[in-house]
Amino acid sequence: MDLFEYQAKELYLKHGVPTTPGSVTDTPEGAREIAERIGKPVMVKAQVQVGGRGKAGGVKYAATPQEAYEHAKNIIGLDIKGHVVKRLLIAEAADIAEEYYFSFLLDRSVGGFIAIVSSAGGMEIEEVAHTTPEKVAKVPIDYNAGVDVAKGRELAAAGGLPEAILDKAAVTIAKLWEVFVKEDATLVEVNPLARTPDDQILALDGKVTLDGNAEFRHPGHAEFAALVEQDPLEAKAKANDLNYVKLDGQVGVIGNGAGLVMSTLDVVAYAGEGHNGVKPANFLDIGGGASASVMAAGLDVILGDQQVTSVFVNVFGGITACDAVANGIVGALDTLGDAATKPIVVRLDGNNVELGRQILAERAHPLVTEVATMDEAADKAAELAAGE
Repeated sequence: MDLFEYQAKELYLKHGVPTTPGSVTDTPEGAREIAERIGKPVMVKAQVQVGGRGKAGGVKYAATPQEAYEHAKNIIGLDIKGHVVKRLLIAEAADIAEEYYFSFLLDRSVGGFIAIVSSAGGMEIEEVAHTTPEKVAKVPIDYNAGVDVAKGRELAAAGGLPEAILDKAAVTIAKLWEVFVKEDATLVEVNPLARTPDDQILALDGKVTLDGNAEFRHPGHAEFAALVEQDPLEAKAKANDLNYVKLDGQVGVIGNGAGLVMSTLDVVAYAGEGHNGVKPANFLDIGGGASASVMAAGLDVILGDQQVTSVFVNVFGGITACDAVANGIVGALDTLGDAATKPIVVRLDGNNVELGRQILAERAHPLVTEVATMDEAADKAAELAAGE
């Protein structure tokens, strides 16, 4: 579960991570009232779960409560990379001397935890990581040993933070590790981790991802979940017990089994390079024992994605026989009727494959193309997605 900045900061304060005071509102009037209560210049910050808020106009400095009101009027309702701003964090503005970057995360590529530290934090951190990777330190973390103040100082030094503030940065880093461990997070990020002119260290932003598998240990996290805005397609998939993750591409992908779906994403991405760079639009695993009704539910979710311009159904029949999958596809299209307008490429193999192909052939739905191999099907789906 990805938290909003203000929720992340609540956890930071709970564990003693120094940050700036502030409150959340969903109206311009509320922004003015909070700024009046703070009694100092404030930052008006869009609460959306996407990067690049500042460049998109979603973060503004307000010297007066009236300025906070005017900025709030402009930011509420702003579309930032497909995320519409509904809430604002009004936080006391800080005098910043330098900006750093710090995070703890679960890195699945190495099968463990790492810390990422850089003395070049701020809005351009991604560009820094791309053009001058030597300025970004990635340090493996031994979970059993943990991160105390001494280790925190070592991490700060590895990232090139100035000697004068290493001790204070170390204390903050140790507290961020406490957030990471005690809240069962998979990501704790601060950008910027700011140094003030009097050498104080403040977490001026916050990004936290909580491990949903640990919810039973944290009943209080349910309050965060109630306020986290879930993508409507992901909510619909969850209601149907589907393993679905939305991506940014144009080819909807449905498969049975996580391994097969992951392979399908790779094949679609590769095929898309030859068709105007189209990419997979989602991960959707209907499971090894999925029924025709589950197949229909999955197809309904994918066809409801406005970004999707073609669909690739890739199924290897095992527990789920290919005829059941074919019936699911036919049934979903019959149910959707004229609402189904996107071409569907189907690759079936395995248990009852001939019967499955026969069902599709006899139905002869104009949207469905049955292709024999995975590579050929991916190429056809990418071609259709590109409108070729």
